[in-house]
Amino acid sequence: MSATLIDGTGIASEVRGEVGETVAEMRAKHGIAPGLAVALIGDDAASAVYVRMKERAAVEAGMASETIRLPADTSQDEALAVVRRLNDDARYHGILVQLPLPAHISEDAVIESINPDKDVDGLHPFNVGLLVAGKPRFIPATPAGIQELLLRSGNDPSGKHVVVCGRSNIVGKPIMNLLMQRKDGANATVTVCHTRTRDLGAMTRQADILIAAVGSPQMITADMVSDGVVVIDVGVNRVDAPERRRGYRLVGDVDFDAVSQKAAAITPVPGGVGPMTIAMLLRNTLNAARRSIHGESRPTA
Repeated sequence: MSATLIDGTGIASEVRGEVGETVAEMRAKHGIAPGLAVALIGDDAASAVYVRMKERAAVEAGMASETIRLPADTSQDEALAVVRRLNDDARYHGILVQLPLPAHISEDAVIESINPDKDVDGLHPFNVGLLVAGKPRFIPATPAGIQELLLRSGNDPSGKHVVVCGRSNIVGKPIMNLLMQRKDGANATVTVCHTRTRDLGAMTRQADILIAAVGSPQMITADMVSDGVVVIDVGVNRVDAPERRRGYRLVGDVDFDAVSQKAAAITPVPGGVGPMTIAMLLRNTLNAARRSIHGESRPTA
Protein backbone atom coordinates (compact mmCIF):
# COMPACT_ATOMS: atom_id res chain seq x y z
CA MET A 1 0.00 0.00 0.00
CA SER A 2 1.19 3.51 -0.80
CA ALA A 3 -0.57 6.30 1.07
CA THR A 4 -2.54 9.11 -0.47
CA LEU A 5 -0.89 12.42 0.34
CA ILE A 6 -3.10 14.84 2.28
CA ASP A 7 -2.14 18.16 0.71
CA GLY A 8 -2.17 20.70 3.52
CA THR A 9 -0.83 23.44 1.28
CA GLY A 10 -3.64 23.01 -1.22
CA ILE A 11 -6.40 22.72 1.37
CA ALA A 12 -5.03 25.73 3.26
CA SER A 13 -5.13 27.72 0.02
CA GLU A 14 -8.82 26.84 -0.33
CA VAL A 15 -9.57 27.97 3.23
CA ARG A 16 -7.61 31.20 2.81
CA GLY A 17 -9.46 31.90 -0.42
CA GLU A 18 -12.79 31.45 1.35
CA VAL A 19 -11.67 33.73 4.18
CA GLY A 20 -10.52 36.36 1.68
CA GLU A 21 -13.89 36.34 -0.07
CA THR A 22 -15.71 36.87 3.22
CA VAL A 23 -13.31 39.63 4.25
CA ALA A 24 -14.03 41.43 0.97
CA GLU A 25 -17.76 41.07 1.63
CA MET A 26 -17.33 42.44 5.15
CA ARG A 27 -15.43 45.44 3.85
CA ALA A 28 -18.10 46.13 1.25
CA LYS A 29 -21.11 45.72 3.57
CA HIS A 30 -19.79 47.04 6.87
CA GLY A 31 -16.65 49.01 6.06
CA ILE A 32 -14.71 46.84 8.49
CA ALA A 33 -11.47 44.97 7.85
CA PRO A 34 -10.70 42.20 10.34
CA GLY A 35 -7.51 43.06 12.19
CA LEU A 36 -4.84 40.75 13.61
CA ALA A 37 -2.11 41.94 15.97
CA VAL A 38 0.82 39.66 16.76
CA ALA A 39 3.31 40.26 19.57
CA LEU A 40 6.74 38.69 19.12
CA ILE A 41 9.02 38.82 22.15
CA GLY A 42 12.63 37.77 21.80
CA ASP A 43 14.72 36.53 18.92
CA ASP A 44 13.67 32.92 18.42
CA ALA A 45 14.37 32.31 14.73
CA ALA A 46 11.53 29.85 14.13
CA SER A 47 9.03 32.16 15.81
CA ALA A 48 10.15 35.05 13.63
CA VAL A 49 9.56 32.97 10.50
CA TYR A 50 6.08 31.92 11.66
CA VAL A 51 5.15 35.50 12.49
CA ARG A 52 6.22 36.75 9.06
CA MET A 53 4.13 34.04 7.43
CA LYS A 54 1.10 34.94 9.53
CA GLU A 55 1.43 38.63 8.76
CA ARG A 56 1.79 37.98 5.03
CA ALA A 57 -1.22 35.66 5.00
CA ALA A 58 -3.38 38.20 6.86
CA VAL A 59 -2.51 40.96 4.41
CA GLU A 60 -3.16 38.69 1.42
CA ALA A 61 -6.62 37.95 2.86
CA GLY A 62 -7.39 41.67 3.03
CA MET A 63 -6.99 41.99 6.78
CA ALA A 64 -5.27 44.70 8.76
CA SER A 65 -2.14 43.36 10.41
CA GLU A 66 0.50 44.59 12.82
CA THR A 67 3.45 42.83 14.40
CA ILE A 68 4.83 44.27 17.61
CA ARG A 69 8.43 43.13 18.02
CA LEU A 70 9.92 43.36 21.50
CA PRO A 71 13.44 42.48 22.68
CA ALA A 72 14.19 39.34 24.68
CA ASP A 73 14.81 41.40 27.85
CA THR A 74 11.29 42.84 27.79
CA SER A 75 9.85 42.59 31.30
CA GLN A 76 6.64 40.77 32.07
CA ASP A 77 4.97 44.04 33.05
CA GLU A 78 5.96 45.55 29.70
CA ALA A 79 4.59 42.54 27.85
CA LEU A 80 1.31 42.75 29.74
CA ALA A 81 1.08 46.46 28.97
CA VAL A 82 1.34 45.70 25.24
CA VAL A 83 -1.47 43.16 25.50
CA ARG A 84 -3.66 45.62 27.40
CA ARG A 85 -3.08 48.22 24.69
CA LEU A 86 -4.12 45.76 22.00
CA ASN A 87 -7.17 44.73 24.04
CA ASP A 88 -8.32 48.36 23.88
CA ASP A 89 -7.46 48.90 20.20
CA ALA A 90 -10.64 48.57 18.13
CA ARG A 91 -8.63 48.10 14.94
CA TYR A 92 -7.65 44.60 16.03
CA HIS A 93 -10.21 41.85 16.46
CA GLY A 94 -7.61 39.17 17.08
CA ILE A 95 -4.52 39.17 19.32
CA LEU A 96 -1.83 36.52 19.25
CA VAL A 97 1.26 36.41 21.44
CA GLN A 98 3.78 34.16 19.73
CA LEU A 99 5.01 31.28 21.90
CA PRO A 100 7.42 30.34 23.34
CA LEU A 101 8.17 33.38 25.46
CA PRO A 102 11.48 34.19 27.17
CA ALA A 103 11.85 32.15 30.35
CA HIS A 104 11.35 35.12 32.69
CA ILE A 105 7.84 35.84 31.30
CA SER A 106 4.92 33.70 32.47
CA GLU A 107 3.03 32.30 29.49
CA ASP A 108 -0.03 31.79 31.70
CA ALA A 109 -0.01 35.43 32.84
CA VAL A 110 0.26 36.72 29.28
CA ILE A 111 -2.39 34.40 27.85
CA GLU A 112 -4.80 35.19 30.68
CA SER A 113 -4.33 38.93 30.06
CA ILE A 114 -5.73 38.68 26.50
CA ASN A 115 -9.36 39.69 26.08
CA PRO A 116 -11.13 36.33 25.48
CA ASP A 117 -13.11 37.98 22.66
CA LYS A 118 -9.79 38.61 20.86
CA ASP A 119 -8.04 35.37 21.82
CA VAL A 120 -7.81 33.90 18.31
CA ASP A 121 -5.28 31.33 19.52
CA GLY A 122 -8.03 29.86 21.71
CA LEU A 123 -5.70 29.46 24.69
CA HIS A 124 -7.35 31.70 27.29
CA PRO A 125 -8.88 29.54 30.06
CA PHE A 126 -12.33 30.94 29.25
CA ASN A 127 -12.09 29.77 25.65
CA VAL A 128 -10.58 26.44 26.69
CA GLY A 129 -13.61 25.94 28.94
CA LEU A 130 -16.00 26.70 26.08
CA LEU A 131 -14.25 24.10 23.92
CA VAL A 132 -14.49 21.47 26.65
CA ALA A 133 -18.18 22.28 27.06
CA GLY A 134 -18.75 21.75 23.33
CA LYS A 135 -19.48 25.44 22.70
CA PRO A 136 -16.20 26.69 21.24
CA ARG A 137 -15.71 30.34 20.39
CA PHE A 138 -12.18 30.00 19.03
CA ILE A 139 -10.70 26.57 18.37
CA PRO A 140 -6.89 26.59 18.60
CA ALA A 141 -5.60 26.87 15.05
CA THR A 142 -3.61 23.64 14.78
CA PRO A 143 -6.40 21.35 16.07
CA ALA A 144 -8.92 23.22 13.90
CA GLY A 145 -6.60 22.68 10.94
CA ILE A 146 -6.30 18.97 11.70
CA GLN A 147 -10.07 18.58 11.74
CA GLU A 148 -10.37 20.48 8.47
CA LEU A 149 -7.69 18.32 6.84
CA LEU A 150 -9.54 15.17 7.85
CA LEU A 151 -12.89 16.38 6.58
CA ARG A 152 -11.69 17.87 3.31
CA SER A 153 -9.62 14.79 2.50
CA GLY A 154 -12.62 12.49 2.97
CA ASN A 155 -11.51 11.08 6.34
CA ASP A 156 -14.41 12.02 8.61
CA PRO A 157 -13.45 11.00 12.17
CA SER A 158 -17.04 10.08 13.13
CA GLY A 159 -17.11 6.61 14.65
CA LYS A 160 -13.36 6.18 14.24
CA HIS A 161 -10.75 5.46 16.90
CA VAL A 162 -8.42 8.45 16.97
CA VAL A 163 -5.14 8.02 18.85
CA VAL A 164 -3.37 11.26 19.76
CA CYS A 165 0.31 11.14 20.71
CA GLY A 166 0.98 14.20 22.84
CA ARG A 167 -0.95 16.06 25.53
CA SER A 168 0.08 19.68 25.04
CA ASN A 169 -2.31 22.56 25.63
CA ILE A 170 -1.77 23.68 22.04
CA VAL A 171 -2.49 20.41 20.20
CA GLY A 172 -3.07 17.24 22.22
CA LYS A 173 -5.69 18.37 24.72
CA PRO A 174 -7.74 20.57 22.36
CA ILE A 175 -7.81 18.03 19.51
CA MET A 176 -9.02 15.41 21.99
CA ASN A 177 -11.83 17.70 23.13
CA LEU A 178 -12.67 18.76 19.59
CA LEU A 179 -12.96 15.30 18.06
CA MET A 180 -14.90 13.69 20.91
CA GLN A 181 -17.78 16.21 20.75
CA ARG A 182 -21.24 15.15 19.63
CA LYS A 183 -21.01 17.29 16.51
CA ASP A 184 -20.53 16.96 12.78
CA GLY A 185 -16.87 16.42 12.01
CA ALA A 186 -16.27 14.82 15.40
CA ASN A 187 -17.99 11.90 17.20
CA ALA A 188 -14.73 9.98 17.45
CA THR A 189 -13.47 7.69 20.20
CA VAL A 190 -10.26 9.40 21.30
CA THR A 191 -7.27 7.95 23.14
CA VAL A 192 -4.46 10.26 24.27
CA CYS A 193 -0.96 8.85 24.72
CA HIS A 194 2.01 10.59 26.35
CA THR A 195 5.41 10.06 27.92
CA ARG A 196 4.01 7.83 30.65
CA THR A 197 2.01 5.59 28.32
CA ARG A 198 3.06 1.96 28.60
CA ASP A 199 3.67 0.13 25.32
CA LEU A 200 2.94 3.06 23.03
CA GLY A 201 2.99 0.86 19.94
CA ALA A 202 0.17 -1.29 21.29
CA MET A 203 -1.95 1.85 21.50
CA THR A 204 -1.00 3.40 18.17
CA ARG A 205 -1.67 0.16 16.28
CA GLN A 206 -5.33 0.45 17.35
CA ALA A 207 -5.75 3.78 15.57
CA ASP A 208 -7.97 4.36 12.59
CA ILE A 209 -6.58 7.91 12.67
CA LEU A 210 -3.23 8.65 14.29
CA ILE A 211 -2.28 12.21 15.24
CA ALA A 212 1.40 12.59 16.14
CA ALA A 213 2.28 15.73 18.11
CA VAL A 214 5.20 14.81 20.33
CA GLY A 215 8.07 16.91 18.95
CA SER A 216 10.41 13.96 18.49
CA PRO A 217 11.77 13.34 14.98
CA GLN A 218 10.45 10.22 13.25
CA MET A 219 9.43 8.60 16.53
CA ILE A 220 6.39 6.86 15.00
CA THR A 221 7.77 3.96 12.99
CA ALA A 222 6.12 1.51 10.61
CA ASP A 223 5.78 -1.23 13.23
CA MET A 224 3.69 1.15 15.35
CA VAL A 225 0.84 1.53 12.85
CA SER A 226 -1.70 -0.75 11.26
CA ASP A 227 -2.42 -1.08 7.56
CA GLY A 228 -4.88 1.52 6.31
CA VAL A 229 -4.35 4.07 9.08
CA VAL A 230 -4.79 7.80 8.38
CA VAL A 231 -1.79 9.71 9.75
CA ILE A 232 -1.69 13.39 10.69
CA ASP A 233 1.87 14.44 11.48
CA VAL A 234 2.01 17.66 13.49
CA GLY A 235 5.73 17.56 14.23
CA VAL A 236 8.28 19.89 12.65
CA ASN A 237 11.81 18.89 13.63
CA ARG A 238 15.22 19.88 12.30
CA VAL A 239 17.67 17.07 11.66
CA ASP A 240 21.21 17.37 10.38
CA ALA A 241 21.64 17.15 6.61
CA PRO A 242 25.18 18.23 5.71
CA GLU A 243 24.49 17.66 2.02
CA ARG A 244 21.92 20.48 2.01
CA ARG A 245 22.78 24.15 1.72
CA ARG A 246 21.20 24.99 5.08
CA GLY A 247 22.79 21.97 6.75
CA TYR A 248 19.46 20.56 7.94
CA ARG A 249 16.13 19.24 6.74
CA LEU A 250 12.67 19.23 8.29
CA VAL A 251 11.03 15.98 9.32
CA GLY A 252 7.89 15.16 11.25
CA ASP A 253 7.24 12.96 14.26
CA VAL A 254 6.49 10.10 11.85
CA ASP A 255 8.93 8.07 9.78
CA PHE A 256 7.23 9.20 6.58
CA ASP A 257 8.93 6.91 4.07
CA ALA A 258 8.20 3.72 6.00
CA VAL A 259 4.80 4.60 7.45
CA SER A 260 3.45 5.84 4.10
CA GLN A 261 3.85 2.28 2.77
CA LYS A 262 1.23 1.08 5.28
CA ALA A 263 -1.03 4.11 5.69
CA ALA A 264 -4.09 4.88 3.60
CA ALA A 265 -3.43 8.62 3.84
CA ILE A 266 -0.74 10.78 5.42
CA THR A 267 0.29 14.42 5.75
CA PRO A 268 3.77 15.45 4.62
CA VAL A 269 6.24 17.60 6.57
CA PRO A 270 6.49 20.32 5.49
CA GLY A 271 3.28 21.03 3.58
CA GLY A 272 0.79 19.29 5.85
CA VAL A 273 -0.52 20.69 9.12
CA GLY A 274 1.66 23.83 9.11
CA PRO A 275 -0.14 25.74 6.34
CA MET A 276 -3.49 24.83 7.90
CA THR A 277 -2.52 26.41 11.21
CA ILE A 278 -2.12 29.80 9.55
CA ALA A 279 -5.33 29.38 7.53
CA MET A 280 -7.38 28.59 10.63
CA LEU A 281 -5.85 31.51 12.52
CA LEU A 282 -7.19 33.76 9.76
CA ARG A 283 -10.59 32.12 10.05
CA ASN A 284 -10.60 32.73 13.81
CA THR A 285 -9.69 36.39 13.23
CA LEU A 286 -12.52 36.70 10.72
CA ASN A 287 -14.95 35.15 13.19
CA ALA A 288 -13.77 37.56 15.89
CA ALA A 289 -14.56 40.46 13.56
CA ARG A 290 -17.95 38.98 12.71
CA ARG A 291 -18.62 38.63 16.42
CA SER A 292 -17.90 42.34 16.87
CA ILE A 293 -20.56 43.09 14.24
CA HIS A 294 -23.21 40.48 14.96
CA GLY A 295 -22.56 39.71 18.61
CA GLU A 296 -21.74 36.11 17.84
CA SER A 297 -19.24 34.10 15.80
CA ARG A 298 -20.96 32.79 12.70
CA PRO A 299 -19.66 30.10 10.38
CA THR A 300 -17.48 31.47 7.60
CA ALA A 301 -17.57 28.56 5.20
